[in-house]
Amino acid sequence: MKIYTKTGDAGTTSLAFGQRVGKDDLRVEAYGTVDELSAFIAYFRDNMDPVRTFLDEYRDDLGVILNTLMTVQALLASGGSSQSKVEDISEDEISYLEKRIDYISEQLTPLTRFTIPGGHPLVSLAHICRTVCRRAERESVRAAGSYEISANSLAYLNRLSDYLYQLGRKMADELSVREEFWEPEYKA
Repeated sequence: MKIYTKTGDAGTTSLAFGQRVGKDDLRVEAYGTVDELSAFIAYFRDNMDPVRTFLDEYRDDLGVILNTLMTVQALLASGGSSQSKVEDISEDEISYLEKRIDYISEQLTPLTRFTIPGGHPLVSLAHICRTVCRRAERESVRAAGSYEISANSLAYLNRLSDYLYQLGRKMADELSVREEFWEPEYKA
């Protein structure tokens, strides 16, 4: 089987059940952005040095997340079809992220100001993933305005961006990186 089909040369693609749509369709934009997020999360995970064993649990988290993101993509690609054989994102998958956010949050100093990303490549990668996740969520919400989109997928993306934010903070803490805080200059 060849990897290229030439069926998309005119700017269309197929959703999961064969419906042809433009490559700029809101659902395609949404699942394409989730795909981009998955690639960034994989890159983030691949850059976690296996010698640093404190990263093992976060590397494991990201593996679970990558699998769930494939489900989110499949749900978006099904176009709201009742033919979808993919199970919806479960409350347990959302709860998993909430528990992990709470676990990380308990170990960090509570925030009183906005943080500025950076200080170490892993911290920056966490924030890149967070911002791509926020875009994936916005694209999915936009698609949900016109098509039936899983509400649990939207909730999952929302929770995932919170997880990635806290993970970035945890990376800074574990790697002894001083968090930078936004100091706004106010006009008099």
